[in-house]
Parts: sequence; structure tokens; C-alpha cells
Amino acid sequence: MEIKRLKGTYDILPGKIEEWQYVENVAKNIFNKYDFEEMRVPVIENVDLFARSSGETSDVVKKEMYTFEDKGGRKIALRPEGTAGIIRAYIENGMASMPSPLKVCYRMPMYRYDNVQKGRQREFNQIGCELLGSKSYEADVEIVELIEDLLNALNIKNFKLEVNSIGCKEDRAKYREALRNFVKPNLDKYCDDCKVRYEKNPLRILDCKVEKDKEMNEGAPEITDYLCDDCKAHFENFKKMLTSLGIEFTVNSRIVRGLDYYTKTVFEFTSNEDGLAILGGGRYDDLIQELGGVSTPAVGFAIGEERLLSLFEDCNEGKEFKNNPDLFIAYIGENANVYATKLARKLRDEGIKVEKDIMERSLKAQLKFADKKGAKFVVTIGDDEIASGKCKIKNMETGNQEEIEIDKISNYLK
Repeated sequence: MEIKRLKGTYDILPGKIEEWQYVENVAKNIFNKYDFEEMRVPVIENVDLFARSSGETSDVVKKEMYTFEDKGGRKIALRPEGTAGIIRAYIENGMASMPSPLKVCYRMPMYRYDNVQKGRQREFNQIGCELLGSKSYEADVEIVELIEDLLNALNIKNFKLEVNSIGCKEDRAKYREALRNFVKPNLDKYCDDCKVRYEKNPLRILDCKVEKDKEMNEGAPEITDYLCDDCKAHFENFKKMLTSLGIEFTVNSRIVRGLDYYTKTVFEFTSNEDGLAILGGGRYDDLIQELGGVSTPAVGFAIGEERLLSLFEDCNEGKEFKNNPDLFIAYIGENANVYATKLARKLRDEGIKVEKDIMERSLKAQLKFADKKGAKFVVTIGDDEIASGKCKIKNMETGNQEEIEIDKISNYLK
């Protein structure tokens, strides 16, 4: 019986991976400009890490996490998002002693048991940044600046930025009470999930995707009316700085984000084409302390790479990503084969991407293969070329040929 890939997973094949690599390299360069350093954390973590960080009532924890019990009886989860693992590593490895702010970035696969649809898989890749140690609104601004630079560098233009503040713990306590009072008269009409949210975390009711619940939420109190002076000043300064930088935004009081660890600033970048979120993020000043570390302010964002690739393709139609050999070395005869093998190794050491026949093909078949591989240049080595130290190099795009010294091939191609 043929074994096939699991539902919700996919294969990234040669010819497609080059596009992924391009987007990843653009992201890497943008992150480097802002002095973010890469981190990697394990795929498997203790289930409690995500229950404590994302919240027991979150869809991630309740419905989507891949969990299992290992042979030692430990409850394990496949990583559903990046921030919790980064923070666990930050605490465990004593990274609080490093200079602040600490800026880290990541690109890692994540796992969620979700309904499979376009742009939503069960194994997916997430790109993100975390800025740890700054309580200033300027850190929030820098994260937004970085995201704008990333989207612009990928020629993704048609988006809008929506921002909100969900305040501190004290603000949310007052707001939760107001929200419960608003929802209570119609509570029996809400979906079962929202009835649970009403008791444990009513802010999540605002994030409900059920249409009738969304309609009932119209006219709900806005959390920005319940902000303390400190949170209000933080949000106002954040907005003023965005305006001074020419970064357009709108305030959307319904943005609460899907994970419990957010505080103060939250934001989403949304596509103007389909109205769907491109990415989201915000501040999470309490998370590090809640996971056992020293109280440390933090802000970050994450984006699904598949979603990013889809937008990139829509905005860059016709853009090609070729990874063809710089040079194909054909040969005639066994002596030339040995010579060509040594030459290929020398050129690879010098940074040239070289392909050489290893199928014992005829010269005609070798040249046909070089054409199929899309080699940019081709040289043919025989006894005469070995004796003279010269060969003819052919430009496969123009068809032009010229004679050069074999030991000058590298310089010629560079």
C-alpha cells in the first residue's frame, strides 16, 4: 500500500523551495537591520507551558494542540506557537542577564489540529520577533516599523494596520465586568464556547467567529474607555509616534488577540483584498513573570509563512526564482572524465555552482541534460582541451561561444 503524506501537511519541492528561501532571506535581512538575533527552541514542550501562556480557554489549548503522553508518563505538546517556547528558554537559560532590550527572531514549524483550508495547514511555519526588556511604547513602534519594512520589501502593499489597547490586569478586570453585564441578557443565545468564555475570559467573546454572536456583540462597551492613566498614555504615545513616522493606522476596539498573555498594545495587519489578517502581535508584559521569571516587559509579533507566501505570490506575479547551475562540464573520454571531476571540485571550492555528468552518458546526452537543467554556461573537456589548457565556454542563453583558459573559468563566471 502506498504511504501518503498526512492531511494538513505538504511537501515543498525543488522549483518551489526557491521562493520560500527568497522570502526567508528577505525577512532575515530585515531582522538583521533591526539587530534581532535568531533563536530556535524544541518542537516538543510540556503541555502546561501553553496552558499557562495561551490560556486554558483559548482555542489553541482547548481544540487545536497536538498532545500525547510520552513513555515517561509526561504530558507533551507539539509547539502550536512560538512565543511561549522563546520565553521558557529566556527564563531557563538566564537570558535576563543579557543587555536589554534583548531582540530575538525565529522561523520554526508549528502544529495545530485545525480545519484544513487554503493557507491553513496542521503543520505550518511561523516567522516572528520578540523584543524583551523595554516597557516603552517605542518598542511597540519599532516592531510595527519592522513589519512595515518586511511587507514593503516583499512588495506587499495593499494592507492596513489596526491597533488597540487592552490595558493592564486592573483595566481588564473592570472591563470584564462591564462586558459580562452587556452579554448577560443574551447569554443563552450565544454559542457554547462563548458561554464558557463568559465565565473564564469574556474578552474572547469579542473574538468569536460565529456570525450571530458577532451581531450580538455590536454595541458592546469598548475597552479603551476603561484604560488607566498609564495605559492610556502608553497607547496615545504609541499612536502619536506612528503618525509622526507616516505610518497609517485605524483604531479597532474589537482587536483582543486570541491568546491570554497580551497586555496594552495589540495590533493586526489586514489585507485589503480579502479582509483577512496577515499577521498580529502586541505587548505581553506579564507573561515572563507568570512563567516563573522576573517581571519583564515584552512585545512581539508572528506571521504564518504560508500566508506570507500566498500574499507575496499575489503581489509578485511572474517573478521567477531560478537556482540553475552556473556551469555544466561535459567531457569526452575517461581521461577527460577524471580531469572534469577534479575541475568541478576546484570550481565548487571557489563558490561556483557546477553540474557534471555522473550517469556515464554520451556527449550528446550530456549536452541535452545540461539544457534541461538550465545551466547558464557549458564547457566541453576532451584530450585537446587538456593538452592546450583552453576550452570553449558557451553562453546557453545567447548561444555565443568564446575560448578561454581553463584555469580562468572561475574569474570569467564571476
